[in-house]
Parts: sequence; C-alpha cells; structure tokens
Amino acid sequence: MRVFTKLTLTELKLFLRDPISSFFVLFFPTILVIILGSIPSFREPSADLGGRRVIDLYVSIAVVLTLAMVAIQVAPAVLATYRERGVLRRLATTPVSPLKLLGAQLAMFGIAAVVSTALVLAVGRIAFDVKLASQFGGFVLAFLLTTAGALAIGLFVAAVVPTGKAGNSVGTILFFPLMFFAGLWTPREVMPDVLQRIADFTPLGAGQRALGDAMTGSWPNLLSATVLVGYVAVFGFFAVRSFRWS
Repeated sequence: MRVFTKLTLTELKLFLRDPISSFFVLFFPTILVIILGSIPSFREPSADLGGRRVIDLYVSIAVVLTLAMVAIQVAPAVLATYRERGVLRRLATTPVSPLKLLGAQLAMFGIAAVVSTALVLAVGRIAFDVKLASQFGGFVLAFLLTTAGALAIGLFVAAVVPTGKAGNSVGTILFFPLMFFAGLWTPREVMPDVLQRIADFTPLGAGQRALGDAMTGSWPNLLSATVLVGYVAVFGFFAVRSFRWS
C-alpha cells in the first residue's frame, strides 16, 4: 500500500508538471462554466428547457467534459507512451509491477476528476446559483458509472494503439463526436428526437443524462445506467484482453 501511495503521488506530480494537460483537466471546465454563465440569456429560465436555465444544464455537461478529457484524451496517450518507451517492461523486473503503475494512474486520474468536478460545482453554485445535486447519492453513482465507462474506452484505446502520439490522436478523434452527443455544443434537451435517442446510447450522452437526473433530484434513469454498465463490461473486457505491457 505504501508503494502504491508513492506511485500515485509521483504520477500526480508528473501530471501537474504537464501544464497543458493539467490546465485543461483541472480548470478548463470551470472556465467554460464562467464564460457561459456570463451570458445574460443563459441565466434566464427557458420554457423550452422546462423552466431551467442553460447554465443549469452546462454544469453537468462540464462535469462530463472533465471525465472525457481525463479518460479519453489524457489517459490513452500517457499509458501508450509508457509502453512505447519501455517503462512498463522495465518495471516488470522490479517489485513495482506494471499493474501497480496502472492502478496508480487510475487513482491519479480519479483524483484529478474529483477536484475538477468540485471546482465546477462550487463555481456554478457560488457564481450562478446553480443548485447542487438534489439526489447526492444518485450523482455519485452517475459520476462513478460515467467515469468507469469513459476509462474503459480510454484503456481500450491505450491497449491497441502503438504509440503515445497515436493514443492522443485517437482520443481526440473520439472526443469531439462523444462530447457532441453529451451536449457540449447543443444541450441534448433541444436536440431533435433522433439525436437525443442516439445520445442515450453513447457513453458520454448517457452519462450527462444520468448526472442531469441527479441534479434535478432523481436517481440515474435505468437506460443510462444500463448503457454505462454495458460500456464498462464490453470495453473493460477487451481492454484487459488486449493490453500489452511491452
């Protein structure tokens, strides 16, 4: 456990020393909420949104944005780079196994996601009076399911790409369509019905809907929870089967 803790702290230091990754994961979602919340019309209730405000929706979208950047853009590039440079192969000959390093990476990404989410929720509440999740247990469940689903996809990408640059490229290619269905550019509530239905079956679209349910006082809906568990099971299985330490 002491070795695992040291590994996690080391990985966290390395993450913080990368100014681009740390900025976009830790601060960009909060900055996005500040920018959107500064638009007067986004702070006004809308009949098209059932009396909610646009900024109310974007808080949960910003949480999903955090998880997408951590799991789909950063994680595959880092893990593929470690394998490409032989870090994992060298660790296999030491008491610090590659599996412990992988666990430390996941712990570090989890810490970063929690910190970024806390900032988003705090700024949304303090600056724009966005209500905190009325169903806290449901929010935690939705957060964990979305994190697990996104990380399963990220680990699968890390398992199959040959280099760190390829991991970054594939992650970026996946990031934009997945975040589109999560409502980053257009909230899913105002999407056409067919796009909403497609979004329900994407990992980040299902995650955003589940988080939105919790923000309004409900537990994550059964469809979103089932979709997320499905992504965890399928991509987690293939990530484990495909992952190469060297």
